[in-house]
Amino acid sequence: MKVNPLPAIRTPTDCLWLDDLSTAVLVTDENLRLLAINSAAEVLLGLSRERVVGGPLGHWLRLDRHLGTQLQQALQREQPVTLRARRLKPLRAPEFLADLVLSPLHAEDSSGRLLLELTAIDRQQRISREDQLRQQQAISRAVTRGLAHEIKNPLGGLRGAAQLLASELDDPGLREYTGIIIREADRLRSLVDRMLGPSNLPRRHEVNLHEVMEHVRGLVSVQLPLGLRVTADYDPSIPDIVADRDMLVQAILNLVQNAIQALGDHGEIRLVSRILRQYTISGKRHRLVARLRIRDNGPGIPDEIRERIFFPMVTGRAAGTGLGLPIAQSLVQLNNGLIECHSRPGRTDFDVLLPLETAS
Repeated sequence: MKVNPLPAIRTPTDCLWLDDLSTAVLVTDENLRLLAINSAAEVLLGLSRERVVGGPLGHWLRLDRHLGTQLQQALQREQPVTLRARRLKPLRAPEFLADLVLSPLHAEDSSGRLLLELTAIDRQQRISREDQLRQQQAISRAVTRGLAHEIKNPLGGLRGAAQLLASELDDPGLREYTGIIIREADRLRSLVDRMLGPSNLPRRHEVNLHEVMEHVRGLVSVQLPLGLRVTADYDPSIPDIVADRDMLVQAILNLVQNAIQALGDHGEIRLVSRILRQYTISGKRHRLVARLRIRDNGPGIPDEIRERIFFPMVTGRAAGTGLGLPIAQSLVQLNNGLIECHSRPGRTDFDVLLPLETAS
């Protein structure tokens, strides 16, 4: 089956019309040498069309033998082929999972052409998970705030009654009991306030993200066991951003302390900064995003709580409150960012994602 003729493609400018497409598109000749790629493909694969056009597709996309055979068969049989959930490994970008549509074409000069459409399903799944997480957190916050209101009112009455009772008692031993009631009421009120998370709006100004990371590193260094170390690997090209420094410090500190508790007396925590390009956060695509990664080589997050770790009171430790991660997430979201988590035994990554565009 032959599709409609494609105009002759001899130079990259012959395919500039592909830039109107939001899908990543690549065009090759019958020898699988690249003739053109569109802007969406440049972003997805981390490639520049000026550099790759004329070169073999297999070099820039590192095709495995099976996929290379399927591309050749699509050309020979002149029939479109759809490949689902294929793992692709670009030379200049992280590997990703994608659906491929292979469409053989015939140009005016009668030579074979192959048009490849790539849809990164990793990104779609991540955005879907992110939207689901935001919805779940919104519901969780609404329930938590309602519960907190119901708890704080009787706590205030309980504390006031204990104070009045203490003023009427002459026996120091009995006043000790009322003191316990007052202290426990204060502790519970403090716990409820922490469940509610930050209540202040961020005070934004220019912030050096590496200064924030190093400040946190200095804070935790005094409490580290001898068998545990914190190392750093920063990208010095990351510029300052407009954000609330104190909120970012607290968020990073919560994540690092969480890693320390997961490791115990032995292990390594790595603080890593990198720039991501064309990244989507909370449904908005950003040209540049800073990724601050807190990685530990501990046991990983248990499967049964992995999807709920940013909910209040969810913890894998008997002595934990389950509030550190939800508070960190709220603080980062107040600065237009997001925290993502990827965990398996031997490696857990918490990624703080912050857009580098100047906040308004």
